[in-house]
Amino acid sequence: MDHSRRNLLFGRRPQAPVAPRPPWATAHFLDRCTHCGDCSAACPTQIIKVGDGGFPVVDFTQAECSFCGECTQVCTSLALDQSVSPPWRIHAKINESCLAERGVECRICGEACGEQAIRFQLAVGKVAHPFVNAEQCTGCGACVSSCPSQSIRLLELVA
Repeated sequence: MDHSRRNLLFGRRPQAPVAPRPPWATAHFLDRCTHCGDCSAACPTQIIKVGDGGFPVVDFTQAECSFCGECTQVCTSLALDQSVSPPWRIHAKINESCLAERGVECRICGEACGEQAIRFQLAVGKVAHPFVNAEQCTGCGACVSSCPSQSIRLLELVA
């Protein structure tokens, strides 16, 4: 269902997913970040990009986070601090545009997941459906860039 028309009729703004902050972002990230771009330049996988207001955000569409810590090493303002554990509180969520929802066999996201957080539930007469174990998911984003139908988003874990 297209919710955008419903939102328009009821005067609500469409809610775009918020891009996650870089790993190890502190609770004071917005106050401490100087918009210098050093974390973006230091990221070997180039997933840290400049977002709204010049703040760095993570874009998983091309690559994953390797948790190398290079971004924290160059952050002189301590907006990113590797002592923050875990690096972030995000996990993968598979939406209804997944190929399995359309009856097409695809297990690419599970194969890309080094933590094996994406498993497949078998069903008689149907293709296996993926599900994410949020506790195992590190939020690295390997599944996002590998998904052929762009059906995976990384969402903030709710405590």
